[in-house]
Amino acid sequence: MSTQVIDTPVQDRGIDRRSFESLGHANHGWLDARHHFSFANYYDPARMGWGAIRVWNDDVIAPNAGFPPHPHADMEIITYVRTGAITHQDSMGNVGRTAAGDVQVMSAGSGVRHAEYNLEAEPTTLFQIWIEPRSRGGQPSWGAKPFPRGERSGRFVTLASGFEEDGDALRIRADARVLGATLHAGESVEHVVGEGRHAYLVPATGRIEIDGVPFAARDGAALSGGRTVTITAIEDAEIVLVDSE
Repeated sequence: MSTQVIDTPVQDRGIDRRSFESLGHANHGWLDARHHFSFANYYDPARMGWGAIRVWNDDVIAPNAGFPPHPHADMEIITYVRTGAITHQDSMGNVGRTAAGDVQVMSAGSGVRHAEYNLEAEPTTLFQIWIEPRSRGGQPSWGAKPFPRGERSGRFVTLASGFEEDGDALRIRADARVLGATLHAGESVEHVVGEGRHAYLVPATGRIEIDGVPFAARDGAALSGGRTVTITAIEDAEIVLVDSE
């Protein structure tokens, strides 16, 4: 039996729940996309972004389909693969396959063209996240890295970061971190959202609570700065969180 979660801003806790059912939706046949923020033909003036976070798309890409070459500039683009795999090609000559649980990042800089294809025999599901860079221009770059889910058990691991102290993370050119965690049912983890910061969290799988507020899988949580939140797994869960300006 499923329980529908209704969007409820919890103002005193600085939590804004965006249920999966409320997200923008576009089904192109080969691509079934949900948009946490205004994107393409989906426009909601109340969901233009969250701090420097401008895009969080929840994509299901059919087998042997994908995004043909297209341009980007002045954006940090992070792809978190949930199931399947994505194959990347770009105008810098990079080619790479990023599998489930792994992450790729592209700093578009002054301009780059890239393509993303699902060359697998099964659908690929992923989160694609865009973050505004700290400055415009610069040489574009691309990178990918495996992040085994077992190494994130019971804790947040930094997957991508614009801070030098996060040496093992993929590099992005933004004052932001992309974090991942896996929690068993009943486990909790805390995250400090600094004053003036903006965090956005999505459970890729599983049900969770944030300071007692319930979230279903693929719901979004916009978290205001100046507080510490406690995330508790109601059932086994995989969590992605972005903390940005």
